[in-house]
Amino acid sequence: MAERTDSPQALPEVSALSIGILGGTGDQGRGLARRFALAGHTVLIGSRSAQRAQEAAEGVGARGAENAVVAAEADVVIVAVPWEGHKQLLESLREPLDGKIVVDCVNPLGFDKQGAYALPVEEGSAAQQAAAVLTGSRVVAAFHHVSAVLLLDPSVDEVDLDVLVLGDDREATDVVQALASRIAGARGVYAGRLRNAGQVEAMTANLISINRRYKVHAGLRVTDV
Repeated sequence: MAERTDSPQALPEVSALSIGILGGTGDQGRGLARRFALAGHTVLIGSRSAQRAQEAAEGVGARGAENAVVAAEADVVIVAVPWEGHKQLLESLREPLDGKIVVDCVNPLGFDKQGAYALPVEEGSAAQQAAAVLTGSRVVAAFHHVSAVLLLDPSVDEVDLDVLVLGDDREATDVVQALASRIAGARGVYAGRLRNAGQVEAMTANLISINRRYKVHAGLRVTDV
């Protein structure tokens, strides 16, 4: 199905861009890989183990490789690794990611008997940490609130949500908005500078609470845009 046309602004053509997903062996990474492959993109799933990446890529229309290969080959790279290994991975890939649009969708969260909660991040957010490490990359924050369950569910044709996109590079955020809108049912919406990524990441804890209470897979919609 074609992407939504009711975008907040005229966005660039991105259908030819290849997409790499670091940490793509997890549910979130595999779900994004599946949806972008369905939209016609060449998708590469990255992992520390090429074999594990190849296994994760099976069935979602992607190709698997080591993280360094994915970082070097993909036009746009999405970071979907667990928070605990976030900084270390990015430090190891600084060179192949230089000059590229890097989309950080990592949510620094903790969990206890009361549920999910936001963890403090010295740089302010995972996305800001990425920008501090990848000084030569064009870092954008996006895809924090997309349900992996819905992304992977073959019975779900459209994912009903807006993707909040944050960054300091207008051209880069436009590209990521356009990519988000390539996912059937979704729409990319610009939501501010990278310094505001912390509250977007933290809001994932609220969505997890909603999901647990109501047994759903909640997302966000921005009205009047």
